[in-house]
Amino acid sequence: MNIRLLFKTASGLYTYQNELLSFSFRKDAYLPYTVLNAKLRCTSDIPKNSCEVSLYIGNKLLHHGTIDTLTETLSGGTSIASFSSRGFTSMLDQNQIEPGLKFNISFNQLMDSFYPLPYITHENNSDSSGYIYVDKNSTMWDSIVNLAYRQCGRYPYIRDDNCVRITPVPQPAVFSYNNSQLLSVGSEISGKRLISHFHMANMSGEYGEYELEDTDVVNAKIVRHHYLDLDMEFLRDPQDALFFRDKYAFRARKRFFCSYSGYNGEDISDIVTFQNIISQRIAAVSVRGSQRGVITEISVYEDKFPRDP
Repeated sequence: MNIRLLFKTASGLYTYQNELLSFSFRKDAYLPYTVLNAKLRCTSDIPKNSCEVSLYIGNKLLHHGTIDTLTETLSGGTSIASFSSRGFTSMLDQNQIEPGLKFNISFNQLMDSFYPLPYITHENNSDSSGYIYVDKNSTMWDSIVNLAYRQCGRYPYIRDDNCVRITPVPQPAVFSYNNSQLLSVGSEISGKRLISHFHMANMSGEYGEYELEDTDVVNAKIVRHHYLDLDMEFLRDPQDALFFRDKYAFRARKRFFCSYSGYNGEDISDIVTFQNIISQRIAAVSVRGSQRGVITEISVYEDKFPRDP
């Protein structure tokens, strides 16, 4: 399987590196960027001022992002480099916009009207019936999350090469694996993020009016009380602020996964069938590899956000 790394400097100088020793790539429906970590034997010098990196498997671009760290070590006449990188959509989680209420704003306007962020694209959605409240110190990603939930009842995600989407892809690729094709199958339950009780203040700063108890969490004998200021994002329906937080705390509560040798091009929101999982939307893709080969792990989630096929 042909795996290539492409480094680029601010001046546009490209350097290819093919001798990967190991790498791990991760993409998750609840993470606003892809993550790549790798170690390689340098067949040519990597420019010290490299600022971005791309990972290709075959002809498919899996990752394109900024370089967070890049370390090069010379030992025994061999140069070994290791780096970590996040996709360019990580900038959505690092930029703030002017606080305040913004009425009649569409997803297109939110993505296009503030900062020219490199390489980031998005689905076309011009519905301007909604509004957002930008709180102090909140990020662009926070606003995308709020608008996606208000318009679609969903959580936004990253697909393809740094493309932000708030709705399921309308023509997903479909993948089906039988047991003979798989290296492993499994499941996981996570309770570390669950919250049992939410309490939110009203306009007067008093508590008791807006309350939510998650009986699923209480029945699991988990007791975690969180107190919140009034969420201005949900002024039209303050109780919905608690419903959203409950869904987010419940994210990826149950995970079902399978792994196989190689990589077939799966992405978030594609459809997969394996073992007892029938036509579910993919929620996470992890690819790891070394000189011995490549292994892909596909995950689907059961939580409180919709996962319709």
